Amino acid sequence: MNGQVLSLWNEGRSKERITDFVKAVTMKGQSFVPVEERIAVFDNDGTLWCEKPMPIELGFILERLTKMAAKNPSLQAKQPWKSACSKDYAWLGGAVTKHYHGDDEDLKVLIGGILRAFKGMTTEEYEAESGLFLHNGKHPTLGCGLCESSYAPMVQLLRYLGMNGFAVFIASGGDRDFMRTISQEIYGVPPERVIGSSNALRYEAGGDGGHIVYQAQPDIFDDGPAKPVRIWSRIGQRPILAVGNSNGDIPMLEFASGSSRPSLRIVVLHDDKDREFDYTAGAERSLELAQSQRWTVVSIKNDWKSVFAPAAEQSSVPAVA
Repeated sequence: MNGQVLSLWNEGRSKERITDFVKAVTMKGQSFVPVEERIAVFDNDGTLWCEKPMPIELGFILERLTKMAAKNPSLQAKQPWKSACSKDYAWLGGAVTKHYHGDDEDLKVLIGGILRAFKGMTTEEYEAESGLFLHNGKHPTLGCGLCESSYAPMVQLLRYLGMNGFAVFIASGGDRDFMRTISQEIYGVPPERVIGSSNALRYEAGGDGGHIVYQAQPDIFDDGPAKPVRIWSRIGQRPILAVGNSNGDIPMLEFASGSSRPSLRIVVLHDDKDREFDYTAGAERSLELAQSQRWTVVSIKNDWKSVFAPAAEQSSVPAVA
């Protein structure tokens, strides 16, 4: 029977911990958790889909910055437009990695460019452009479509949790509205269950019902200590299951605990250079804590039978709950 559950996962400690936890909280007994309290939160970049050589969202931002620089050539000598025009994935992805090591200098420069890139765009325009990018774009090194860059075993885990009464939320440092574009389609997670970073918004009245418009001001960067705050403000409950892959996920993982009920914390380890990527940069502290706190470390190399799934399979993913 266990072989039929999470069929894309190899038999072993990680799969056993997940299935034992779900069994414990769903069956009447000392560890039972009522359905309304079964909250699971997942990071997105590097946890649910590929984040190398840079997060997928940065590819979308790169296109926008490149168009800006084409209209205003003076921007081509400035970051982040300089890296966007030269497709310098190392600088763009490195800004995120440096953030996980406590250095936000490049990230502030990147965010400044992002704020200017989407100023004045309506939420409908943003959704349309990001949707075209995600459905038409190709991963720069894997060669697959961007919508095929999600991890099939994790999508299966989302579905498994939903079938067992969990309300699944995405809590990511990535842009909330970018993820909402495809969260239902790829993960089966409805847009109202997506928590993420966001630009400031304003309402502009109009005869067609008005529009929500992006401003060149930050709202929330949903990473590190901001994650538990945002989770609580959106859900009003402490999760009992949390999954991440970086140092920025540590507060979220720690928040999914409590002495009065069971909890499961999972860290995804990228150690499969043949099927995906092999790296721990930006995740060193989370992996250390996983050892000392007995969190579950999921090895892509050892725990997953496959990493990616064809788009045809992903398009049939049902809602998780």
